[in-house]
Amino acid sequence: MIEPLPIDAIRPLLSWLDMAGVAVFAISGALQAARAKQTIVTFAFFASVTGVGGGTLRDLLIGAPVFWIQRPDYLAICQGAAVVVWFSKADRWPQTALLWFDAVGMAAYAVIGAAKADGLGVPPLPSIVMGVLTASFGGIIRDVLAGEPSILMRREIYVSAAALGATTYVVLVGFEVDRIVAGGLGVAAGFTLRALAIAKGIALPSYRAR
Repeated sequence: MIEPLPIDAIRPLLSWLDMAGVAVFAISGALQAARAKQTIVTFAFFASVTGVGGGTLRDLLIGAPVFWIQRPDYLAICQGAAVVVWFSKADRWPQTALLWFDAVGMAAYAVIGAAKADGLGVPPLPSIVMGVLTASFGGIIRDVLAGEPSILMRREIYVSAAALGATTYVVLVGFEVDRIVAGGLGVAAGFTLRALAIAKGIALPSYRAR
């Protein structure tokens, strides 16, 4: 039987995936600013808040050093994403572009958040919660600042997709599945559910007074 890779062995991979998640979320934040016809300063601010917001909350809650404080390259990625979106005529992009970039970032960050918490010895259920918070909090801040309805106040499947991705990772790791395989399956599960929600309009049932 092949032994699963320990968390220390995949920390470099997690770091690269973390940067990729920050970049995708930062692009979604800058796209929100583009839709609102804002200035380059707002582009940079939205990109930064969306890119690092979820990870910041996660690190504060689990008592880890906030990941971007000692790594300014994360903020540089956010600023770079803002500049790219600013010069790419993002207001001409399809309206669904924001949803798809956000879906990719959500799926990746759900697994990354759960993996970081799990790697620091956080129990399984709180690790899943950390994954969900990492995946959703930056987008919530972005929507609130932009005056858009928060994803939490909409029926569409989003938090549930993040929870599926984080849960898939944590459960598979609990069964000693290789962490890279578990991470890939977690990202795939979360993204697939969110993609179905976007493409097919799948939503959770709302409460109805009887």
